[in-house]
Amino acid sequence: MQIQKLLLLVTLTSLSFGQVTAIKQIDLQDLIKEGLSNNPFRQAYYEDIGIAESKVSQSGALPDPMLSLNLMNLPFENFGFDQEPMSGKQVAFKQGIPFPGKLGLKEQIAKVGVKISNDQYAEVSNGLVRDISKTYYDLFFVDEAIATIDKNRQLVSELLKVAEQKYAVGKGLQQDVLKAQVELSLMTERLISLNQSRDRIEANLNALLNRPIDQSFGSIQKPQIKQYSLSFAELKAIGDENRPLLKQWQNRIERSGRKIELAKKNLLPDFAISAAYTQRDILQSGMGGADFLSTGISLNLPIYAKSKQKQNINEKRIEQKSLEERREGVQQKVYRDISNGLTELIENTELLELYRTGIIPQAAQSLESTLTGYQTDKVDFLTLISSQMTLFNLELEYAKLISKHNKNIVDLEFFIGTSLPLN
Repeated sequence: MQIQKLLLLVTLTSLSFGQVTAIKQIDLQDLIKEGLSNNPFRQAYYEDIGIAESKVSQSGALPDPMLSLNLMNLPFENFGFDQEPMSGKQVAFKQGIPFPGKLGLKEQIAKVGVKISNDQYAEVSNGLVRDISKTYYDLFFVDEAIATIDKNRQLVSELLKVAEQKYAVGKGLQQDVLKAQVELSLMTERLISLNQSRDRIEANLNALLNRPIDQSFGSIQKPQIKQYSLSFAELKAIGDENRPLLKQWQNRIERSGRKIELAKKNLLPDFAISAAYTQRDILQSGMGGADFLSTGISLNLPIYAKSKQKQNINEKRIEQKSLEERREGVQQKVYRDISNGLTELIENTELLELYRTGIIPQAAQSLESTLTGYQTDKVDFLTLISSQMTLFNLELEYAKLISKHNKNIVDLEFFIGTSLPLN
């Protein structure tokens, strides 16, 4: 009767293998929305956009004008305004005016800076989605592993009862009982380790969501295994168009080009216009008293251009070359990540199918056959327990492959900067 019960358990395990529960559980998209709304690190990058936007109008504005109040040509003896004809009180105004085109270039540089801040914000958001998703799938694996161990503990417990019954009537060996007890103890040990891992994963997920670190999560819904058939060339093209990191470096190069243009403009002089009003008192002699109005224009002379402005132009050109080389390095790393991610995804997809349709059902059938053989004394207990642990380990590996498969997809979506298109 005990063996029939075990056969039923193995059959049910085989039939339920790979099914997805329909119960509403923790939803990944809800967690992503929460993280995007509450993560302080992401919010800090959003504030950087506002900082960059505030620099645009500043960069295009004229320099602050100068207002001065002057006392002109006072005699040292008595500091009187009615002694000398050139004495007077002056109000002067001076406004600097950069050479035409300089302010426009500065404003363009600041606007590109806004694009760069937006790219950085998008890249951080992209990374946050990846971190939340991968942590979610880590939590799924732990929950699936715990459920698998609980299920197999029940099977091994039943095997232990059978071994104990046979040993009690002299038909079994004590080592069979001890072997089953050891396997149960090992499963208990793994459960302790998995529960500790779950606590760590929950803490990581809480930090990403900006929740209290010790807040617990419910169970994770088993994810669907999605199929994709994209080539590296297709993924590369999608990444070129959508990855914020690549856009950011392209905008940095664009900003560097504008800085070169501005450095060339600095070879041209800046201007300053001035106006002054001088009020004069009537002299003691009765003469004078006429007020003066003065105006003028001045400009700086870039006579040290060889050692100053031209060196600045050379500096900006070297800076642009450095940015282009770094951009190329970043781009190659992105392409490498896409290629490696695609290779891992294809490999895991094939392994998942192999486990789902071949290895797991075959292992379950093997265990069922071994149980039948054990019932008729054609198979010893060690072979039976070995068959059971083989199925157990394969089920854990399958759960790990599901988690890894979905994390592969998350990584690829991070590398290309957008969701993978469905077939």
